[in-house]
Amino acid sequence: MIITNEEQFQGISQSSEVAAKVLKELKAYSQPGKTTYELDLLAKDLLYSYGAKSAPKLAYDFPGYVCISINNEFCHGIPSKKKYLNEGDIINIDVSVELNGYWSDNGESFLLASHDTKKLKLIETSRIILNKAIENIKSGEPLSSVGFTIETLANRNSYYVIRNLGGHGVGLSLHEDPDCILNYPSYKEKGIFLNNSIVAIETFISTKSHYAVETNDGWTMVGDNGGLMAQHEHTIMVTEGKPIILTKANGI
Repeated sequence: MIITNEEQFQGISQSSEVAAKVLKELKAYSQPGKTTYELDLLAKDLLYSYGAKSAPKLAYDFPGYVCISINNEFCHGIPSKKKYLNEGDIINIDVSVELNGYWSDNGESFLLASHDTKKLKLIETSRIILNKAIENIKSGEPLSSVGFTIETLANRNSYYVIRNLGGHGVGLSLHEDPDCILNYPSYKEKGIFLNNSIVAIETFISTKSHYAVETNDGWTMVGDNGGLMAQHEHTIMVTEGKPIILTKANGI
């Protein structure tokens, strides 16, 4: 989406703020003993309270209101009454929202009730890398600059990036052009960031895997070589200077 007027800017800003607030509240609600189904019910109530809709449910008929992935689940985890949160789990919650015709996306990985230094390092590295990648984005910069930053910093910390997942355009639908802003620099990624465009930038940092593969449920993805993964995501507006982080209310 390219922003062309103040009405559009306000629309995407409001959608993004809702997505960010829902993510922050779900994180705060996460406690050992709760199920991912309970988190999803809270997500449903929160979305309705804001007058918003679940973007993955609306766009793809996803069997939940948000995606909740635990430990070896890398993304697109389906909420379930059988999935309990436990101390020491790496939990990833991805919240995408449709509000008054505007779509936004954000996500965060966090460690539940633990001080495991190895897991904390993975999560914190992902968060830092996301912010480093975003701060260098401006109109005219190549899309591949994001992947260069993410992979360089991940490798520097002895991690890998997931090569078949990435960020994307967003705004008037959940996934728009550019359809995949990769976590590594690719010669196939020839586009540039356009002024006033809305994009979701996200990291996929792994301890062992290079690719995400789909499980038998048709949604949940895990690593091709196992291990753990951390993901962080913001929806931003590209400008000629510093980008505007529209989901900053999530606190990432």
